[in-house]
Amino acid sequence: MTRDTGLTARIPGSKSCTNRALLLAAAAPGTSAVRAPLVSDDTLTFRDALAALGAGVSATPNDECWEITGLGRGPAVGARVWCADAGTAARFLPPFAATGTGEFVFDGSGQLRARPLWPLADALVGLGARVRTAAGEDALIRVTAQGLDGGEIGLDSSLSSQYLSGLLMAAPLMRTPLVVRVHRLVSRPYIDMTLGLMRRFGADVTEDADGRIEVRPGTYTPVDLVIEPDASTASYVFAAAAVTGRTVTVPGLGTGSLQGDLRFADVLRRTGADVRIGVSSTTVTGTGRLRGGFSVDMGEISDTFMTLAAIAPLADAPITITGVAHARLKESDRISAVAGNLRACGIRAEEGPDWITVHPGVPLPVRVACHRDHRIAMAFSVLGLGAPGVIALDDPGCVGKTFPGFHNEMRRLFPAYELPVPGVGAWP
Repeated sequence: MTRDTGLTARIPGSKSCTNRALLLAAAAPGTSAVRAPLVSDDTLTFRDALAALGAGVSATPNDECWEITGLGRGPAVGARVWCADAGTAARFLPPFAATGTGEFVFDGSGQLRARPLWPLADALVGLGARVRTAAGEDALIRVTAQGLDGGEIGLDSSLSSQYLSGLLMAAPLMRTPLVVRVHRLVSRPYIDMTLGLMRRFGADVTEDADGRIEVRPGTYTPVDLVIEPDASTASYVFAAAAVTGRTVTVPGLGTGSLQGDLRFADVLRRTGADVRIGVSSTTVTGTGRLRGGFSVDMGEISDTFMTLAAIAPLADAPITITGVAHARLKESDRISAVAGNLRACGIRAEEGPDWITVHPGVPLPVRVACHRDHRIAMAFSVLGLGAPGVIALDDPGCVGKTFPGFHNEMRRLFPAYELPVPGVGAWP
Protein backbone atom coordinates (compact mmCIF):
# COMPACT_ATOMS: atom_id res chain seq x y z
CA MET A 1 0.00 0.00 0.00
CA THR A 2 1.21 3.52 -0.83
CA ARG A 3 0.84 5.92 2.05
CA ASP A 4 -0.41 9.43 1.46
CA THR A 5 1.61 12.44 2.51
CA GLY A 6 -0.65 13.00 5.47
CA LEU A 7 -3.31 15.36 6.71
CA THR A 8 -3.18 17.78 9.62
CA ALA A 9 -6.29 17.75 11.78
CA ARG A 10 -7.62 20.89 13.46
CA ILE A 11 -8.67 19.62 16.86
CA PRO A 12 -10.14 22.14 19.32
CA GLY A 13 -8.80 22.58 22.82
CA SER A 14 -9.32 20.05 25.57
CA LYS A 15 -12.61 20.47 27.40
CA SER A 16 -11.16 18.89 30.53
CA CYS A 17 -8.15 21.22 30.54
CA THR A 18 -10.22 24.29 29.63
CA ASN A 19 -12.76 23.92 32.43
CA ARG A 20 -10.15 23.04 35.05
CA ALA A 21 -8.05 26.03 34.02
CA LEU A 22 -11.07 28.33 34.15
CA LEU A 23 -11.90 27.26 37.70
CA LEU A 24 -8.32 27.55 38.93
CA ALA A 25 -8.06 31.01 37.34
CA ALA A 26 -11.28 32.06 39.09
CA ALA A 27 -9.83 30.90 42.43
CA ALA A 28 -6.57 32.83 41.94
CA PRO A 29 -6.10 36.54 42.69
CA GLY A 30 -5.35 38.65 39.62
CA THR A 31 -5.87 37.86 35.95
CA SER A 32 -5.05 34.63 34.14
CA ALA A 33 -4.99 34.12 30.37
CA VAL A 34 -6.45 30.88 29.03
CA ARG A 35 -5.30 30.65 25.40
CA ALA A 36 -6.77 28.43 22.67
CA PRO A 37 -9.66 27.36 24.91
CA LEU A 38 -12.29 25.00 23.67
CA VAL A 39 -15.28 27.09 22.59
CA SER A 40 -18.28 24.79 22.93
CA ASP A 41 -21.58 24.45 24.76
CA ASP A 42 -19.97 22.98 27.88
CA THR A 43 -17.10 25.45 28.19
CA LEU A 44 -19.28 28.50 27.51
CA THR A 45 -21.69 27.25 30.17
CA PHE A 46 -18.78 26.84 32.59
CA ARG A 47 -17.41 30.29 31.81
CA ASP A 48 -20.83 31.89 32.32
CA ALA A 49 -21.23 30.02 35.60
CA LEU A 50 -17.96 31.47 36.91
CA ALA A 51 -19.16 34.94 35.98
CA ALA A 52 -22.35 34.26 37.98
CA LEU A 53 -20.13 33.35 40.94
CA GLY A 54 -18.34 36.70 40.73
CA ALA A 55 -15.25 36.08 38.58
CA GLY A 56 -14.35 38.61 35.90
CA VAL A 57 -14.56 37.16 32.39
CA SER A 58 -13.50 38.67 29.07
CA ALA A 59 -12.61 37.28 25.66
CA THR A 60 -10.84 38.42 22.52
CA PRO A 61 -13.20 38.90 19.54
CA ASN A 62 -12.13 35.59 17.99
CA ASP A 63 -12.10 33.70 21.33
CA GLU A 64 -8.40 32.89 20.98
CA CYS A 65 -7.90 34.00 24.58
CA TRP A 66 -10.17 34.17 27.60
CA GLU A 67 -9.03 36.35 30.49
CA ILE A 68 -10.30 35.42 33.93
CA THR A 69 -9.94 37.84 36.84
CA GLY A 70 -10.08 35.63 39.87
CA LEU A 71 -11.44 36.13 43.36
CA GLY A 72 -8.44 34.80 45.28
CA ARG A 73 -10.95 33.04 47.56
CA GLY A 74 -14.36 31.42 47.43
CA PRO A 75 -17.36 33.38 46.11
CA ALA A 76 -18.63 35.98 48.59
CA VAL A 77 -22.20 36.42 47.36
CA GLY A 78 -24.74 33.66 46.81
CA ALA A 79 -25.94 32.92 43.30
CA ARG A 80 -28.13 30.69 41.18
CA VAL A 81 -25.95 28.92 38.60
CA TRP A 82 -27.14 27.19 35.43
CA CYS A 83 -25.03 24.15 34.46
CA ALA A 84 -27.01 23.05 31.36
CA ASP A 85 -25.65 19.61 30.35
CA ALA A 86 -22.15 20.19 31.75
CA GLY A 87 -21.16 17.53 34.27
CA THR A 88 -17.93 19.36 35.04
CA ALA A 89 -19.86 22.45 36.08
CA ALA A 90 -22.15 20.47 38.38
CA ARG A 91 -19.21 18.68 40.02
CA PHE A 92 -16.43 21.27 40.05
CA LEU A 93 -18.33 24.41 41.04
CA PRO A 94 -20.21 23.39 44.23
CA PRO A 95 -16.96 22.72 46.16
CA PHE A 96 -15.58 26.08 45.01
CA ALA A 97 -18.80 27.80 46.11
CA ALA A 98 -18.72 25.97 49.45
CA THR A 99 -15.37 27.63 50.28
CA GLY A 100 -17.15 31.00 50.12
CA THR A 101 -20.18 32.46 51.87
CA GLY A 102 -23.84 32.57 50.90
CA GLU A 103 -26.43 30.28 49.35
CA PHE A 104 -25.57 28.77 45.98
CA VAL A 105 -28.13 26.94 43.89
CA PHE A 106 -26.91 24.82 40.98
CA ASP A 107 -29.35 23.51 38.40
CA GLY A 108 -29.16 21.94 34.97
CA SER A 109 -30.95 20.05 32.24
CA GLY A 110 -33.00 16.91 32.78
CA GLN A 111 -30.09 14.94 31.35
CA LEU A 112 -27.74 16.40 33.95
CA ARG A 113 -30.22 15.90 36.79
CA ALA A 114 -30.22 12.19 36.01
CA ARG A 115 -26.49 11.94 36.77
CA PRO A 116 -25.52 11.14 40.40
CA LEU A 117 -24.20 13.83 42.75
CA TRP A 118 -24.53 12.12 46.14
CA PRO A 119 -20.80 11.26 46.58
CA LEU A 120 -19.94 14.95 46.21
CA ALA A 121 -22.79 16.08 48.46
CA ASP A 122 -21.76 13.63 51.19
CA ALA A 123 -18.14 14.82 51.00
CA LEU A 124 -19.13 18.49 51.26
CA VAL A 125 -21.29 17.80 54.31
CA GLY A 126 -18.31 16.02 55.89
CA LEU A 127 -16.24 19.17 55.35
CA GLY A 128 -18.75 21.47 57.02
CA ALA A 129 -21.09 22.64 54.26
CA ARG A 130 -24.87 22.49 54.36
CA VAL A 131 -26.04 20.70 51.23
CA ARG A 132 -29.43 19.67 49.92
CA THR A 133 -30.01 17.32 46.98
CA ALA A 134 -33.22 15.64 48.18
CA ALA A 135 -35.97 14.58 45.81
CA GLY A 136 -38.38 17.41 45.19
CA GLU A 137 -35.70 20.09 45.35
CA ASP A 138 -35.92 22.70 42.60
CA ALA A 139 -32.23 22.25 41.77
CA LEU A 140 -29.41 19.78 41.25
CA ILE A 141 -27.71 20.80 44.48
CA ARG A 142 -28.12 23.66 46.97
CA VAL A 143 -25.08 24.69 49.02
CA THR A 144 -25.26 26.99 52.03
CA ALA A 145 -21.64 28.03 52.54
CA GLN A 146 -19.58 29.49 55.35
CA GLY A 147 -16.23 28.18 54.16
CA LEU A 148 -14.89 24.64 54.40
CA ASP A 149 -12.84 23.28 57.27
CA GLY A 150 -10.67 20.77 55.45
CA GLY A 151 -9.73 17.58 57.25
CA GLU A 152 -9.49 13.93 56.26
CA ILE A 153 -12.23 12.28 54.24
CA GLY A 154 -12.83 9.10 52.29
CA LEU A 155 -14.39 9.44 48.86
CA ASP A 156 -16.11 6.82 46.74
CA SER A 157 -14.92 7.61 43.21
CA SER A 158 -16.31 4.52 41.48
CA LEU A 159 -18.92 6.52 39.58
CA SER A 160 -16.81 9.48 38.44
CA SER A 161 -13.42 11.04 39.08
CA GLN A 162 -14.98 14.50 38.76
CA TYR A 163 -16.12 14.58 42.41
CA LEU A 164 -12.52 14.18 43.50
CA SER A 165 -11.25 16.77 41.02
CA GLY A 166 -13.78 19.31 42.27
CA LEU A 167 -12.78 18.80 45.91
CA LEU A 168 -9.07 18.91 45.16
CA MET A 169 -9.27 22.17 43.21
CA ALA A 170 -11.21 23.81 46.06
CA ALA A 171 -8.84 22.49 48.73
CA PRO A 172 -6.28 25.35 48.82
CA LEU A 173 -9.17 27.66 49.79
CA MET A 174 -10.10 25.56 52.84
CA ARG A 175 -9.12 26.55 56.37
CA THR A 176 -6.97 23.47 57.08
CA PRO A 177 -5.30 20.86 54.85
CA LEU A 178 -7.53 18.46 52.94
CA VAL A 179 -6.50 14.81 53.02
CA VAL A 180 -8.42 12.47 50.72
CA ARG A 181 -8.40 8.70 50.86
CA VAL A 182 -9.81 7.58 47.53
CA HIS A 183 -11.84 4.41 47.14
CA ARG A 184 -12.34 2.65 43.79
CA LEU A 185 -11.10 5.48 41.63
CA VAL A 186 -12.03 5.41 37.95
CA SER A 187 -10.37 7.49 35.22
CA ARG A 188 -7.13 8.06 37.14
CA PRO A 189 -5.57 10.08 34.27
CA TYR A 190 -8.10 12.85 34.90
CA ILE A 191 -6.90 13.17 38.50
CA ASP A 192 -3.33 13.39 37.22
CA MET A 193 -4.50 16.21 34.95
CA THR A 194 -6.20 17.99 37.87
CA LEU A 195 -3.11 17.73 40.09
CA GLY A 196 -0.81 18.84 37.26
CA LEU A 197 -2.86 21.96 36.58
CA MET A 198 -3.22 22.74 40.29
CA ARG A 199 0.56 22.68 40.63
CA ARG A 200 0.83 24.91 37.55
CA PHE A 201 -1.34 27.44 39.43
CA GLY A 202 0.86 27.12 42.52
CA ALA A 203 -0.99 24.63 44.73
CA ASP A 204 0.89 22.69 47.42
CA VAL A 205 -0.07 19.07 46.74
CA THR A 206 1.50 15.75 47.77
CA GLU A 207 0.50 12.15 47.18
CA ASP A 208 1.91 9.10 48.93
CA ALA A 209 2.43 5.58 47.62
CA ASP A 210 -0.95 4.47 49.01
CA GLY A 211 -2.79 7.09 46.96
CA ARG A 212 -3.48 9.40 49.93
CA ILE A 213 -3.62 12.97 48.55
CA GLU A 214 -2.97 16.01 50.72
CA VAL A 215 -3.57 19.62 49.65
CA ARG A 216 -2.48 22.41 51.99
CA PRO A 217 -4.13 25.84 52.26
CA GLY A 218 -2.58 28.56 50.19
CA THR A 219 -3.09 31.03 47.40
CA TYR A 220 -3.27 30.11 43.74
CA THR A 221 -1.10 32.12 41.33
CA PRO A 222 -2.46 33.56 38.06
CA VAL A 223 -0.93 31.98 34.95
CA ASP A 224 -0.78 32.33 31.18
CA LEU A 225 -1.78 28.91 29.87
CA VAL A 226 -2.17 27.44 26.38
CA ILE A 227 -4.77 24.67 26.21
CA GLU A 228 -3.66 21.58 24.30
CA PRO A 229 -5.93 19.88 21.72
CA ASP A 230 -8.57 17.54 23.11
CA ALA A 231 -7.30 13.96 23.09
CA SER A 232 -10.80 12.49 23.39
CA THR A 233 -11.86 14.41 20.29
CA ALA A 234 -8.66 13.44 18.50
CA SER A 235 -9.70 9.79 18.89
CA TYR A 236 -12.26 10.25 16.10
CA VAL A 237 -9.79 11.46 13.49
CA PHE A 238 -7.24 8.84 14.59
CA ALA A 239 -9.87 6.11 14.21
CA ALA A 240 -10.92 7.55 10.86
CA ALA A 241 -7.31 7.32 9.68
CA ALA A 242 -7.21 3.66 10.72
CA VAL A 243 -10.49 2.92 8.91
CA THR A 244 -9.64 4.75 5.68
CA GLY A 245 -5.92 3.98 5.38
CA ARG A 246 -5.01 7.66 5.56
CA THR A 247 -2.32 9.42 7.61
CA VAL A 248 -3.53 12.03 10.09
CA THR A 249 -1.42 14.18 12.40
CA VAL A 250 -2.67 16.15 15.39
CA PRO A 251 -0.16 18.88 16.29
CA GLY A 252 0.13 20.03 19.89
CA LEU A 253 -0.67 16.60 21.30
CA GLY A 254 2.47 14.68 22.19
CA THR A 255 4.41 12.90 24.89
CA GLY A 256 4.01 15.75 27.37
CA SER A 257 0.22 15.75 27.19
CA LEU A 258 -1.78 16.04 30.41
CA GLN A 259 -4.53 13.89 28.89
CA GLY A 260 -4.75 10.16 29.45
CA ASP A 261 -7.05 9.74 26.47
CA LEU A 262 -4.04 10.02 24.17
CA ARG A 263 -3.54 6.38 25.11
CA PHE A 264 -6.33 5.60 22.66
CA ALA A 265 -3.61 5.77 20.01
CA ASP A 266 -1.94 2.79 21.69
CA VAL A 267 -5.23 0.88 21.42
CA LEU A 268 -5.30 1.63 17.70
CA ARG A 269 -1.86 0.01 17.43
CA ARG A 270 -3.54 -3.24 18.40
CA THR A 271 -5.86 -2.90 15.41
CA GLY A 272 -2.85 -2.70 13.08
CA ALA A 273 -2.49 1.07 12.71
CA ASP A 274 0.95 2.68 12.70
CA VAL A 275 1.13 5.15 15.60
CA ARG A 276 3.88 7.69 16.21
CA ILE A 277 3.71 9.86 19.33
CA GLY A 278 6.32 12.60 19.25
CA VAL A 279 7.19 15.46 21.54
CA SER A 280 4.75 17.87 19.93
CA SER A 281 2.41 15.80 17.75
CA THR A 282 0.81 12.40 17.22
CA THR A 283 0.41 10.72 13.84
CA VAL A 284 -1.72 7.70 12.97
CA THR A 285 -1.51 5.87 9.65
CA GLY A 286 -4.10 3.24 8.89
CA THR A 287 -4.11 0.29 6.50
CA GLY A 288 -7.83 0.51 5.78
CA ARG A 289 -8.27 -2.86 7.53
CA LEU A 290 -8.66 -3.43 11.25
CA ARG A 291 -7.31 -6.33 13.26
CA GLY A 292 -9.49 -7.67 16.04
CA GLY A 293 -9.36 -10.70 18.28
CA PHE A 294 -8.36 -8.94 21.50
CA SER A 295 -9.74 -7.63 24.79
CA VAL A 296 -8.77 -4.24 26.20
CA ASP A 297 -9.48 -2.53 29.53
CA MET A 298 -10.46 1.06 28.71
CA GLY A 299 -11.59 2.06 32.20
CA GLU A 300 -9.00 4.82 32.44
CA ILE A 301 -9.81 6.19 28.97
CA SER A 302 -13.53 5.49 28.94
CA ASP A 303 -14.47 8.58 26.90
CA THR A 304 -12.82 6.85 23.93
CA PHE A 305 -14.28 3.37 24.32
CA MET A 306 -17.20 4.28 22.04
CA THR A 307 -14.78 5.23 19.27
CA LEU A 308 -13.30 1.73 19.29
CA ALA A 309 -16.65 0.01 19.73
CA ALA A 310 -18.21 1.90 16.82
CA ILE A 311 -15.50 0.86 14.34
CA ALA A 312 -15.12 -2.68 15.73
CA PRO A 313 -17.59 -4.18 13.17
CA LEU A 314 -14.96 -3.43 10.52
CA ALA A 315 -12.34 -5.60 12.27
CA ASP A 316 -11.51 -9.16 11.25
CA ALA A 317 -12.39 -10.67 14.65
CA PRO A 318 -14.39 -9.70 17.76
CA ILE A 319 -13.16 -6.95 20.08
CA THR A 320 -14.06 -6.86 23.78
CA ILE A 321 -13.86 -3.67 25.83
CA THR A 322 -13.87 -3.97 29.63
CA GLY A 323 -13.69 -1.75 32.72
CA VAL A 324 -16.24 0.83 31.61
CA ALA A 325 -19.12 0.41 34.09
CA HIS A 326 -19.02 4.13 34.94
CA ALA A 327 -19.76 4.94 31.29
CA ARG A 328 -23.35 3.94 32.02
CA LEU A 329 -23.69 7.13 34.09
CA LYS A 330 -22.47 9.67 31.53
CA GLU A 331 -24.59 11.78 29.16
CA SER A 332 -26.29 8.48 28.30
CA ASP A 333 -25.90 4.85 29.33
CA ARG A 334 -23.09 4.62 26.85
CA ILE A 335 -22.64 0.85 26.90
CA SER A 336 -26.32 0.27 26.24
CA ALA A 337 -26.51 3.06 23.66
CA VAL A 338 -23.55 1.74 21.67
CA ALA A 339 -24.74 -1.87 21.81
CA GLY A 340 -28.27 -0.88 20.83
CA ASN A 341 -27.16 1.14 17.83
CA LEU A 342 -24.85 -1.62 16.65
CA ARG A 343 -27.65 -4.17 16.87
CA ALA A 344 -29.93 -1.78 14.98
CA CYS A 345 -27.52 -1.86 12.04
CA GLY A 346 -27.28 -5.66 12.09
CA ILE A 347 -24.09 -6.08 14.12
CA ARG A 348 -23.84 -8.65 16.88
CA ALA A 349 -23.03 -6.88 20.14
CA GLU A 350 -23.05 -8.39 23.63
CA GLU A 351 -22.87 -6.38 26.84
CA GLY A 352 -22.44 -6.82 30.57
CA PRO A 353 -22.28 -4.47 33.55
CA ASP A 354 -18.83 -3.16 32.59
CA TRP A 355 -18.06 -4.62 29.18
CA ILE A 356 -19.11 -4.87 25.55
CA THR A 357 -18.08 -7.32 22.82
CA VAL A 358 -18.54 -6.32 19.19
CA HIS A 359 -18.38 -8.89 16.38
CA PRO A 360 -17.40 -8.27 12.76
CA GLY A 361 -20.16 -7.60 10.28
CA VAL A 362 -21.45 -5.48 7.44
CA PRO A 363 -23.52 -2.58 8.81
CA LEU A 364 -27.01 -2.13 7.42
CA PRO A 365 -28.63 1.30 6.97
CA VAL A 366 -29.51 2.81 10.34
CA ARG A 367 -30.52 6.07 11.90
CA VAL A 368 -28.30 6.19 14.98
CA ALA A 369 -30.00 7.17 18.23
CA CYS A 370 -27.58 9.75 19.67
CA HIS A 371 -29.37 10.15 23.04
CA ARG A 372 -28.21 13.80 22.98
CA ASP A 373 -24.72 12.41 23.55
CA HIS A 374 -21.97 14.07 21.52
CA ARG A 375 -19.65 11.07 21.77
CA ILE A 376 -22.24 8.64 20.40
CA ALA A 377 -22.72 10.94 17.39
CA MET A 378 -19.02 11.39 16.69
CA ALA A 379 -18.11 7.71 17.17
CA PHE A 380 -20.77 6.44 14.78
CA SER A 381 -19.85 9.11 12.26
CA VAL A 382 -16.47 7.37 11.98
CA LEU A 383 -18.19 4.03 11.32
CA GLY A 384 -19.94 5.82 8.47
CA LEU A 385 -16.58 6.30 6.75
CA GLY A 386 -16.09 2.53 6.69
CA ALA A 387 -19.68 1.87 5.67
CA PRO A 388 -20.54 4.65 3.20
CA GLY A 389 -24.18 5.57 2.86
CA VAL A 390 -25.54 3.53 5.75
CA ILE A 391 -25.02 5.69 8.85
CA ALA A 392 -27.26 8.65 9.68
CA LEU A 393 -27.65 10.48 12.99
CA ASP A 394 -30.92 11.50 14.61
CA ASP A 395 -29.23 14.48 16.31
CA PRO A 396 -26.08 15.55 14.44
CA GLY A 397 -26.05 18.92 16.20
CA CYS A 398 -25.35 17.39 19.62
CA VAL A 399 -21.64 17.45 18.74
CA GLY A 400 -21.77 21.13 19.73
CA LYS A 401 -21.26 20.07 23.35
CA THR A 402 -17.51 19.66 22.67
CA PHE A 403 -16.80 20.15 18.94
CA PRO A 404 -19.25 22.38 17.05
CA GLY A 405 -17.17 22.12 13.86
CA PHE A 406 -16.87 18.31 13.92
CA HIS A 407 -18.80 17.51 10.74
CA ASN A 408 -17.07 20.19 8.68
CA GLU A 409 -13.62 19.08 9.86
CA MET A 410 -14.37 15.44 9.07
CA ARG A 411 -15.52 16.40 5.59
CA ARG A 412 -12.35 18.47 5.08
CA LEU A 413 -10.09 15.61 6.12
CA PHE A 414 -12.03 12.78 4.49
CA PRO A 415 -13.84 13.74 1.27
CA ALA A 416 -15.89 10.52 1.46
CA TYR A 417 -17.49 11.73 4.69
CA GLU A 418 -21.21 12.09 4.07
CA LEU A 419 -23.89 14.24 5.62
CA PRO A 420 -24.87 12.29 8.75
CA VAL A 421 -28.60 12.93 8.40
CA PRO A 422 -31.01 11.40 5.89
CA GLY A 423 -31.31 13.37 2.71
CA VAL A 424 -29.67 16.67 1.88
CA GLY A 425 -29.34 19.62 4.20
CA ALA A 426 -26.97 22.09 5.78
CA TRP A 427 -24.25 21.11 8.21
CA PRO A 428 -25.37 21.62 11.79
